[in-house]
Amino acid sequence: MAGETVITVVGNLTADPELRYTQNGLPVANFTIASTPRTFDRQANEWKDGDALFLRASVWREFAEHVAGSLTKGMRVIASGRLRQRSYQDREGQNRTAIELEVDEIGPSLRYATAQVTRAASNGGGGNFQGGQGGGRPQQQVSEEPWSTPGSSGSSSADAWSTPGSFGDDTPF
Repeated sequence: MAGETVITVVGNLTADPELRYTQNGLPVANFTIASTPRTFDRQANEWKDGDALFLRASVWREFAEHVAGSLTKGMRVIASGRLRQRSYQDREGQNRTAIELEVDEIGPSLRYATAQVTRAASNGGGGNFQGGQGGGRPQQQVSEEPWSTPGSSGSSSADAWSTPGSFGDDTPF
């Protein structure tokens, strides 16, 4: 949408995502991403940490369940989404404003880790990942991949993408 503030944040999760359900049964996962800038101090010849940004984030619906089942405390993530501002009154009656990230996409950073991607069985689209730094509950495999070639469904040995080094010079597309 026009006029929305879209940002990408790279940082670490401060805790496991907290999965809750609304009164209507809609899943929502909330978590905080800590992003700390680092700069090199030439005089001291060392890296220095700047002030950390702690950004609350949320995801909804099936996406929330995927995030809660895949990401854990301490994981380095890359999140992209829209900043939302909301105003509220605290317990003392003071007016407060909170800035939160409504996540559109999130995944583990592969700078210092590896990840195994597993497609989630669902009624909609989308994928799922399990971070290489932690766990996540196992996801069911989808028996028929929509991008597979005819006749190769269920046979991973016929899939050139799943066998490292089994490629030719031709483009697979």
